[in-house]
Amino acid sequence: MAKDAKTVFVGLSGGVDSSVAAGLLKDAGYKVEGVFIKVWRPPFLKCSWSDDRLDAMRVCAHLEIPFRDLDLSGEYKSEVVDYMVSEYKRGRTPNPDVMCNKHIKFGKFLDYAKREGAEYVATGHYARVEKRGGEFILKKGKDENKDQSYFLWTLGKDELENVWFPIGDYKKSETRKLAEKFGLPTASKKESQGLCFLGEIDLKEFLGEFMELKSGDVLDEDGNKIGAHDGAIIYTVGQRHGFRVKSEKGSPHYVISRDMSKNTITVSTKPPTLDIKDSYKLEDINWISGNPKEDYTYFARIRHQGSLIPCNIIDSNKVKFLSKVDSLAAGQSLVLYVNELCIGGGVIE
Repeated sequence: MAKDAKTVFVGLSGGVDSSVAAGLLKDAGYKVEGVFIKVWRPPFLKCSWSDDRLDAMRVCAHLEIPFRDLDLSGEYKSEVVDYMVSEYKRGRTPNPDVMCNKHIKFGKFLDYAKREGAEYVATGHYARVEKRGGEFILKKGKDENKDQSYFLWTLGKDELENVWFPIGDYKKSETRKLAEKFGLPTASKKESQGLCFLGEIDLKEFLGEFMELKSGDVLDEDGNKIGAHDGAIIYTVGQRHGFRVKSEKGSPHYVISRDMSKNTITVSTKPPTLDIKDSYKLEDINWISGNPKEDYTYFARIRHQGSLIPCNIIDSNKVKFLSKVDSLAAGQSLVLYVNELCIGGGVIE
């Protein structure tokens, strides 16, 4: 290793992606240290973080790099979990992965790394950071099916200049092959949830620990009762499961609106669409590559791996869609793209 090798702290989740990120950096000659971030988990959920931590330790031992623990459970509870519960209480659709990246991985973890003498942090995200014309830009990952740039729109230039995504130039299949090449103990491990435990738990069960959920009526478009639900607060516009309706045709039903005061949801056999004449305001905006041009057609995503929707940006804080959009909800992240470049985004007000 060169004496002037840069120090990189790699956030290890115990999964294959972050393990390969560490392997690539070690192979390239950097001074690499693995950091396992402990986050808050519901006390009623069977704890599995210790298994992930053990896998992260095994990876570090195999790569012969130092291992560190970083307990951010309190920060995760306040910045991610409390935010999520608050958004649901307001009848909005939260995006905890975005907040986790903003406040935990590229907030507290990055701050910790700098304090401990690291020049950079790296993670196993499928995204790319490049320097173009003296500015750092965010791009989609090479693997379109795994691209995670949607969750990274809150990162600013201060974060991007200190963040590396080593596997962003690889497809998932290639990442697996690299894990085997490096002989990593996580090479055959199934897909990891990373810091987010929500994939392991029913939303109703989770929210029920923080608020009282009351069953209510499911209405059709004419206001007739056709079924029941478990609490209007847990549903989002466009959702097509999790409630009970009587239907002779057996067609799927979509949530088209909610009335929190009456605890009812209204459903239809047709998915909700927006009038393309309308514009929608954005809040908590972060334009990574400068304010968007008003006379330019961008492409927006309103959910991870969702369709790219042509749109215009007005006054830097409003979006006008140029084609019909299904299931837009307040609280969702809207992220703009030009080809592979992620421009930034905002939250639907």
